[in-house]
Amino acid sequence: MKLNELALFGGDPVRKTPFIPWPRVVDGQKEKLIDTLMNDSWGIGSESIQLLEEKFALFHDAKNCIVIDTGTNALWVALKAAGVSSGDEVIVPPYTFIATVTAVLMANATPVFVDIDANTFNINPNLIESAITERTKAIVPVHIGGNPADMNSIISIAEKHNVKIIEDAAQAHGAEWDGTKVGALQNGGIFSFQSSKNMSAGEGGAIISNDDDFMDACFAYYNCGRHRDGDWYDHHIIGGNHRMSAMAASLLLPQFQTIENDMRTREKNRKKLDKSLSDMGLEITQTYDKVTREANHLYLLKYKAESFNNISRENFFEAMRAEGVYTYAGYKPLYREKVFHGKGNDFPWLKNINYSNISCPITEQISDLQSVWLTQNHLLGNESDIHDIINAFEKVTAVLKNNPEKFDTKLKE
Repeated sequence: MKLNELALFGGDPVRKTPFIPWPRVVDGQKEKLIDTLMNDSWGIGSESIQLLEEKFALFHDAKNCIVIDTGTNALWVALKAAGVSSGDEVIVPPYTFIATVTAVLMANATPVFVDIDANTFNINPNLIESAITERTKAIVPVHIGGNPADMNSIISIAEKHNVKIIEDAAQAHGAEWDGTKVGALQNGGIFSFQSSKNMSAGEGGAIISNDDDFMDACFAYYNCGRHRDGDWYDHHIIGGNHRMSAMAASLLLPQFQTIENDMRTREKNRKKLDKSLSDMGLEITQTYDKVTREANHLYLLKYKAESFNNISRENFFEAMRAEGVYTYAGYKPLYREKVFHGKGNDFPWLKNINYSNISCPITEQISDLQSVWLTQNHLLGNESDIHDIINAFEKVTAVLKNNPEKFDTKLKE
């Protein structure tokens, strides 16, 4: 392969047209929106909201569901319902979206970071027990990219120490652990319907659980402190108004007709990418033995520069993007976020914690040097789309392997 074939250096890109846009309009959404607009309550008392809660609970093998305005608020509500309060600690992975930690801070608790498994990018259960103290109230396993965390191990640890589990399944719509959908495998779990998610309303969230008492507490925290069966102007706790609008529910309801086919398409295309890309020297993320289905919200890879003549991952990204396939690094360790440095007066309970001294080496290695992300819409394409992705990876990795000196010199010009 000649160097000038790379689009980065003036060649023709593999891909000249965008991939499937996301979110996308599905059949029935327009009609459902109009029906809600004309015939339903737009908020409190909406039949669309009630139907969404019923359908999402059923879809996720759960008894109960409450839909909420955002996934972040869903996690805050769930943590509060689990009893998390001032002075408590919550164990979280550092490799996740900031909302996982935002919700902990909003609950006046302290996030305790536990490093991840290099093979799955999920929290490493072997490191959790040593992070538990007398102040630990909950563990928040994040099913990163829609790939379930090791729930058997995490549940065993939580039960041993009488600690609650709130699953962050924001990216894991439809994912399964040992044949059961994630989210209600222990105390409860949350989902997001934000723009990028596999089910999207632009914004939105949900909590699911099989625990009636837990869901009663969730109801109070998300609905102004009210009891489920109490008087309308009777407020028992300080809760927020985090109710979903009927319009968001109406955008989501028709997606129950498409999500199964979407999941099958993503899985089929993921397998094609796994086979081809692993042959090129890129490492494919793994799953635990009990994972029976992934959501494939993100397609995650590991790039190891030593396999590509020590050309940096950032140079690899530049070349891939020039070929029309947008790859990127994704998350950085959350304890590096500015919220934990120069904390000011908003979080006085963090004042004596020096987050500069915290290091999770696997998270840092993956986020700084190795992680490669493709968003889920890349997995929804047809055979030609997947062929373009494979060709772009093949084209770039071949040059990284065979022409490293020319490649590196050209990028420095």
